[in-house]
Amino acid sequence: MAEVKRHAAPSRGERKLDLAEVVSLLVADGILRADDAAAIRPANVNKDPAEDHPLAIVAARNLTSAKPPHKAVTLEFLTIWLAHRAKLPFQRIDPLKVDVTSVTAVMPYNYAKHHNILCVAVQPDKVVIATAEPYLTDWEKELSRMLKRQIERVVASPLDISRYLVEFYALSRSVHQAKGSAQVSGSSEIANLEQMVELGRRGQLDANDQHIVNIVDWLLQYAFDQRASDIHVEPRRDEGSIRFRIDGVLHLVYQMPSAVLAAVTSRIKILGRMDLAEKRRPLDGRIKTKTPDGKEIELRLSTMPTAFGEKLVMRIFDPDVLVRSFRDLGFNSDELTRWQGMVGQSTGIVLVTGPTGSGKTTTLYSTLKQLATADVNVCTIEDPIEMVEPSFNQTQMQHNIGLDFASGVRALLRQDPDIIMVGEIRDLETAEMAVQAALTGHLVLSTLHTNDAPSAITRLLDLGVAPYLINATVLGVLAQRLVRTLCPHCKQPGPVDAAGWKEITRPWKTSVPEKIYSPKGCLECRDTGFLGRVGIYEILTLTSGLRGIVRPSVELDALREQARKDGMRSLRLSGAEKVHAGTTTIEEVIKMAPADNQAAGA
Repeated sequence: MAEVKRHAAPSRGERKLDLAEVVSLLVADGILRADDAAAIRPANVNKDPAEDHPLAIVAARNLTSAKPPHKAVTLEFLTIWLAHRAKLPFQRIDPLKVDVTSVTAVMPYNYAKHHNILCVAVQPDKVVIATAEPYLTDWEKELSRMLKRQIERVVASPLDISRYLVEFYALSRSVHQAKGSAQVSGSSEIANLEQMVELGRRGQLDANDQHIVNIVDWLLQYAFDQRASDIHVEPRRDEGSIRFRIDGVLHLVYQMPSAVLAAVTSRIKILGRMDLAEKRRPLDGRIKTKTPDGKEIELRLSTMPTAFGEKLVMRIFDPDVLVRSFRDLGFNSDELTRWQGMVGQSTGIVLVTGPTGSGKTTTLYSTLKQLATADVNVCTIEDPIEMVEPSFNQTQMQHNIGLDFASGVRALLRQDPDIIMVGEIRDLETAEMAVQAALTGHLVLSTLHTNDAPSAITRLLDLGVAPYLINATVLGVLAQRLVRTLCPHCKQPGPVDAAGWKEITRPWKTSVPEKIYSPKGCLECRDTGFLGRVGIYEILTLTSGLRGIVRPSVELDALREQARKDGMRSLRLSGAEKVHAGTTTIEEVIKMAPADNQAAGA
């Protein structure tokens, strides 16, 4: 880390932003009305000096711009204005794009805190420094001389600088000190196929060490802030990685020494009440915690032994998804009517299909949440329990004592259930128990891993379920995928790719829309053009026409064709509707939804 002296008072030409000056310039630029400006007064001294920054004081008034289109005068709006005034680039600090190890090595924390600056990027020939005081520059020459690199100044939000200044240095300090502890006590004993043996050095970093606790607390909070659905903790020979999955895409977040990463994994295993000593076989666990704003979050933990130690994946479940409406999940009016018609029956089997991560669990839990009224007994058998929900009775599979899906359903039938949810139909025994439950007057919901809805029927036939039992019990099948939604802040209209549109609407004959929206990229979506995900659905109802052709030798194409005649719309056609509505793109639908193999006009 560069040794830099703490600089004295700024030179005569330097000036710090003054509230009166900022307000006057905002009025002169037509952003603030004179009467609004007159009401702005310096805030009382806050615990966080960043809140006393002139831009933060103005933003706290929640005003709207005097200029059309009268945008909200937010802190980001004001920071962009200031950057333009100072003729400097504006930068929104995206922690996922910051190499914390590199930026914190540029200068000591005390120096950065004193000048209220933060390094946000390190390049071979220069470093990028964020500041909220563009007219204070005395530190620039001093830092450039010590680093022997060019300094590029950018303007960033004072609150972002204040927040990440603390977070980045605290994380870096915790990792550095934890690494030091590991070196003092000896190298970590990781189950590593290629472990380098260092004679005379033994020991292991304590998972309860305060530095490790700090790293884990930061990791979880960081994941919640970034809307991550999964956290991957991946060991390597010398340096392990932490990655977040956000909107279906993995992002590298941090790399740290393997010894520290192993201790982080151990700390998380302790929190999840997992066997800390067992590193040779996969383990499952769960953590229930709260965000700083009091929202409960569940994490499902899974470990897997790899060549360089235990790989840990944490899947984050937000209980708020259970109170989201089906329209928020992506159902249109027709899909919602068909789905509610199926799950509203008192007996029968309803199946949900799709690959891992396609939203099956969210759909099932949201459905069960609505069905679980005071006069209905809802029971589930799961492997594992995804989210703990008080409104229904959930049972965890236990293979070591013989409690599997089939035996679980058999036991549930003696529990006077009205609705049974089976985590997955994997074999004939489980399928037969689901059929038995449906025949004896219960509604059964379950999942299958198939590409589309008609494939669920052939899958049951392949398992050995008799055609007459499928016809007697199966009410319908829902196939689904998740596609990324366009960022509402930056999506832009553009011409339609006619070939792509034809690809996702084949074999249906649909008119090409005049325009569709495409991703652009902005600060809100980290320049990806996408923000969040939504479901696309294919709903097959087992009509009399379909029942008439269900037999062991039935061709999948015949099922698809009959399902279309009976009103089933494919996953791609559901996606095309969302493309037309400006929700997603043709490329997303083609990537996520399987192609319809049925030829047009067949």
